Amino acid sequence: MTDTPATDSAPATGDTAASSPAHAAGAGAADHPVLRRAEATDSEAAAEVWLRSYGVALPSVRRAHSDEAVREWFRHVVVPDHETWVAVAGDAVVGVLVLAGARELDQLYLDPRWRGRGLGDRFMELAKRRRPAGLELWTFQVNEPARRFYERHGFTEVLRTDGRGNEEREPDIRYAWRPEEPAPTS
Repeated sequence: MTDTPATDSAPATGDTAASSPAHAAGAGAADHPVLRRAEATDSEAAAEVWLRSYGVALPSVRRAHSDEAVREWFRHVVVPDHETWVAVAGDAVVGVLVLAGARELDQLYLDPRWRGRGLGDRFMELAKRRRPAGLELWTFQVNEPARRFYERHGFTEVLRTDGRGNEEREPDIRYAWRPEEPAPTS
């Protein structure tokens, strides 16, 4: 579960995730989500964003896990063990960003209705600030919108595989972003 399909170029249909009233504190306006660290109470809504986004962005890719397994993974692994951020609009979680280790952009998923509204760009800016030494990620080869999004944000392809190394058995691409080296001073 490491592909990152939901970007500003992801498909644009789907419902927003309902979240608990606890999310109202510090929540963003309905048209300008607030980005904040995920809390344990966000795990269900973040998983629902992942499920909707994956289903819309990657309809031809076999999911390796059931909906309930994805929810459990968010509840017991993603939110507690990784640097997880959510975008909150009104009282709804509408996006999720997961950073793992020193360089891994592990997940970037948006509710499909938030495509093309700058939220993916904001998450990418946040990821680059949080990992200024560089980022790496995997995405499926069939995910053309995500590939364009990452390339637009300065990521370059470093490896292609036939998919034998991922749970979905789907051909994928490794991307890397390295910050620009400062010009030497004389």
